[in-house]
Amino acid sequence: MELPARFVERLDEQLGAAEAARLRTALDGEPPVSIRLNPSREGGEALLRRLGCRAAVPWCDGGYYLRERPSFTFDAAFHAGAYYVQEASSQFVGRLLPDAAEGLRILDLCAAPGGKTTLYAAKVGPRGLVVANEIDRKRVQVLADNVRKWGTGNVAVTCCDPQRMTGCDGAFDVVAVDAPCSGEGMFRKDDAARAEWSEQNVHRCAARQDAILDAAWRMLRAGGTLLYSTCTFNREEDEGALERLLARVGDEAVEASPVEVPEAWGIVCGRTGVFRTFRFFPHRAEGEGFFAAVARKAEEAPTPRTAVKGRRSVLAPLDRATRGELARWVTEPEAMRFAQAGDTCYGWYAEQADEVRRLSELLPVVYSGVAMGQLFKGCLRPDPALAFFAGLNRGALPAAELTEEEALAYLRKQEVAAERFAQGMNLVCREGRALGFAKRIGGRVNNLYPNALRILKNED
Repeated sequence: MELPARFVERLDEQLGAAEAARLRTALDGEPPVSIRLNPSREGGEALLRRLGCRAAVPWCDGGYYLRERPSFTFDAAFHAGAYYVQEASSQFVGRLLPDAAEGLRILDLCAAPGGKTTLYAAKVGPRGLVVANEIDRKRVQVLADNVRKWGTGNVAVTCCDPQRMTGCDGAFDVVAVDAPCSGEGMFRKDDAARAEWSEQNVHRCAARQDAILDAAWRMLRAGGTLLYSTCTFNREEDEGALERLLARVGDEAVEASPVEVPEAWGIVCGRTGVFRTFRFFPHRAEGEGFFAAVARKAEEAPTPRTAVKGRRSVLAPLDRATRGELARWVTEPEAMRFAQAGDTCYGWYAEQADEVRRLSELLPVVYSGVAMGQLFKGCLRPDPALAFFAGLNRGALPAAELTEEEALAYLRKQEVAAERFAQGMNLVCREGRALGFAKRIGGRVNNLYPNALRILKNED
């Protein structure tokens, strides 16, 4: 599909005819394929060899380019959360976090489908917390599924208009806004982005970005870091959005720490007021079109406080026996807290538990921590999410190791042979990586893989 005429005209104005021509040529080429390994999973080196790794993504630890795009749908390791298929340019945001990221409270304000959320979750560690918000109800379910599969247990997924996230003023060390945009940076890989582009949509996106940035600034603590990113080349949505924010907040915004970016990476570094900016052009850097910026909120900046009466908590305490049953399923029970929401028990690291409880009183929380499961006659029937949890105690139940063919049958929610399973509940694994649970009853195996996640398509 041809590039939009007005887009081509504007590129010439923005970059000059020669540079714009090189970019247009790149946009008609093949995009690189990249993934990011899950640091909580083992076997990364063997996995990279099998997938055909050709180089590391230089600006992201754990990011790698592949020689070609495999069929991720039919790779059990993908379903086990061993890696996330993430565009290389967008992995750069992890480099903009403060140096000491462990333990930080991060708000990912436009989080679906979860690439940046899972990156932040890996960075902040068990003592940190990522609140991943998505306004779209369909997209938030995809986000929650990816958070469960990533398995770090330090994310709370919310579904709320950013302007209505009252009660969170000054609550976060980092607020990341990966803003909805006109998507020009995706023209190489997505014909739909070309077809849907219009000047009117650029203006609509810019207005929406202004409102989101205002909400982000309100929820950022004094001294905290603001990350802004888009996947567009359009100056109105990139530098223009920063200029408009700076006009509103004035000297409340200050410079962030310098970010080392070697020239060989091909990233175009710049400044917009106190913001450090980073542009990815596909003909310069090995990735899709992307824009990122970082600045800080001054230590002396005032934080407006909105009086909000929280609703009654949806989290109910558990009795001692229930807590004991849940504790045997995790490797560090003393480091965790448990409660019940509806008929499901959940676990959180102790450092996050009170904050998650407060969030649940203020916002629609779709998922948080790790869903442990339901209790039947004092015994836990584990939730599928518990299989992916990095803190799962593998000694709590037998593990059934499947072949790749058997694993794909399990992921299709088909019948699997009983011989590999012990009687009762089993953890289903492929190459040691957990995929879910199954229960053997006599000579039959009850496949407990979620219907909503099962593989529906056939291999070519």
